[in-house]
Amino acid sequence: MEPDTAPPDCRTLLRCLGAYYGPLHWWPAETAFEVMVGAILTQNTAWTNVERAIAALREVDALHPAGMAALAPEELAERIRPSGYFNVKADRLRHLLAFLQERGGIEALANLETGALRTALLGVKGIGPETADDILLYAFHRPVFVVDAYTRRLFERLGRPHARDGYETLRVSVEAELGTDVAALNELHALIVEHGKQRCRPRPLCDGCPLARVCRGAVPE
Repeated sequence: MEPDTAPPDCRTLLRCLGAYYGPLHWWPAETAFEVMVGAILTQNTAWTNVERAIAALREVDALHPAGMAALAPEELAERIRPSGYFNVKADRLRHLLAFLQERGGIEALANLETGALRTALLGVKGIGPETADDILLYAFHRPVFVVDAYTRRLFERLGRPHARDGYETLRVSVEAELGTDVAALNELHALIVEHGKQRCRPRPLCDGCPLARVCRGAVPE
């Protein structure tokens, strides 16, 4: 049976999921460059695999631009092998390094307006909208929302508007609700990812779900 109430807004989602999972302190990285590397490595793989690749890069002091640039292409690919598609991702990381050098580094990029920075990132080979927004939100602390498969699945089950619309439409709809609250945009994305992993799976675990009462896609146990 569908709930009688309208689908929850983003602040309600943030409150309900936050009460259930607690603060997540995402993205787990020490520097902006590490966030950028992780955003590329996490494409089409689980974060646990990215952690292994990040650890392998840290072993050889390659989690800063100069250190990574010093690696031979073959060694870079081998170091990130745990993340999958390692040759493709190594190529994308080299394009990222070239981009940073060309644009004067991370500090220079930080001076760009958010729209201009997003456009610049999208011009890098291998960086699409989701990866660019990961970088904007978590490396540069800009007020953007990251749309991923977990977001679409949850929003569709909740009956929220724009769940099946294009990336930009869905992203802008969330940003319109949360405004320029970077902390809220950060935490909501992190909470949705955690919820998607633990409960809102392809076959959902609805019994005890903190959103069950407001979810149109809830499956009775």
